[in-house]
Amino acid sequence: MGTGQKRPNSRRKPLPGKLLFTNWGHKGTRTFWFYNTFPTFHSHCRYIGKPLSSKPLTRPSTPTAAPYFAPALLEWYPRHRRDLPWRHTRDPYAIWLSEVILQQTRVKQGLPYYLDFITTYPTVQDLAAAPEDEVLRHWQGLGYYSRARNMHHTAQQVVGEYGGQFPTTYAELLKLRGVGQYTAAAIASFAFGEKVAVLDGNVYRVLARVFGIASDIAAPSSRKEFQTLADALIPAAAPDEFNQAIMEFGAIQCTPLKPDCLFCPLQHHCFAFQNGLVHELPVKSKAKAARTRYFHYLVLRHGETVYMKKRGAKDIWQGLYDFALTETEAAELPAPSLVAAVEALGGQLATDQAEEPVLALRHVLSHQKVEARFHSLWLQQPLDAGGLAQSGLAAFTAAETHELPKPILIANFLDKTWK
Repeated sequence: MGTGQKRPNSRRKPLPGKLLFTNWGHKGTRTFWFYNTFPTFHSHCRYIGKPLSSKPLTRPSTPTAAPYFAPALLEWYPRHRRDLPWRHTRDPYAIWLSEVILQQTRVKQGLPYYLDFITTYPTVQDLAAAPEDEVLRHWQGLGYYSRARNMHHTAQQVVGEYGGQFPTTYAELLKLRGVGQYTAAAIASFAFGEKVAVLDGNVYRVLARVFGIASDIAAPSSRKEFQTLADALIPAAAPDEFNQAIMEFGAIQCTPLKPDCLFCPLQHHCFAFQNGLVHELPVKSKAKAARTRYFHYLVLRHGETVYMKKRGAKDIWQGLYDFALTETEAAELPAPSLVAAVEALGGQLATDQAEEPVLALRHVLSHQKVEARFHSLWLQQPLDAGGLAQSGLAAFTAAETHELPKPILIANFLDKTWK
């Protein structure tokens, strides 16, 4: 560079949204040589990638500028898809059942539950006729129990209002209780071939990376942007296959932390890959920190009897069974408070049968952490009818407790202590 010449301006170019391209230096500089010699370098436990071409990939302005997208997925899918039972049927009941179970649940965890439900309740009429407690018992361990309750109510709605036949269109499916846009799109396309795109976490991730979309996927306002794009990309000839393909692609190829970019059929078209932004997209704002709750369970026992109660509404685990509960602001419950809590339920402790140590278990939910301590307490005599009615407690034998629908926290305690 001659004397008096100014170095070319190397200001960073903005990515749509808040992200920025990275300036990798100019030819002849050490920075340029370093970044263009090694594909990645490791710094403070983070991998920082370089762009794979000197010119950033232009983001397609419309889906018509991406004719490669659907054909690439439809070619990839038959060779890589997992063999899952709900992919061998067009029965809307079986498809709906699988989609409800797999909401916020990994396939590996949800598959045994699906097989259990489809075996126990082979038709929507069977599920509708089952007692809610029985349905919740089969759901035990999956979490988000409102899904199970909504599923049961939806089955009754399909039987009572639709004659046992699921609606055949996306618009009508949305009228079912607990069926949102994603589930309605899945059923409509998989069972009835309707051209409507699904939009779940996997789809968000694939679209954000391939098309360089920096909108926050946690923001409700972003859904319309992604839905419009997905609906424009879906081919009319194979909406079901396309929806399965894009979700499977996000689940096993374009994964959150370790995507297989090296063997990706969209590599040359992927905005994130070509610009070193794979680990920056999609953009998702952090959820609020989970609060901690301290539960002190009073496991009241007399002889072969243990007392449990059904949880009410407006809190976690609605409709499931646990023990008498005292919730505190701190981890400890002083002995006088423990005795007072038992007496408030109409019980008198048998001090010669006290059990130690207190068992402590932790249960982490999406929005809160439960630090539970189980106080096994023996009573001098059974609780009377008045105390039971006032507290909501009921007497159960060991065999009966195992048949009750319970939070996994309570099930784990019983498995450890109540054989």
